[in-house]
Amino acid sequence: MSASRSTRHCRVVAPIEIIRSATTIGAEVLRMPGRVGTLQAGAFADAILVDGNPLKDLALLGDQGKHLSLIMKAGILHKNRLN
Repeated sequence: MSASRSTRHCRVVAPIEIIRSATTIGAEVLRMPGRVGTLQAGAFADAILVDGNPLKDLALLGDQGKHLSLIMKAGILHKNRLN
């Protein structure tokens, strides 16, 4: 979902529900619950660290990762601005 569409969508749906649909519900659709869309032992090591609170400003998840300090996919860092 594009950032502008997500921002418009959050006027009707709470940001946590939009994030949940992209993670937990997405995992169910892919038939991979417990392996994707979650942070737990045995799951794929995919994670992001957002500069700010996406629950207050969902647009932070847009802009091609401009507001992401860390991106990890399959346990490998692809972006790390923490150092």
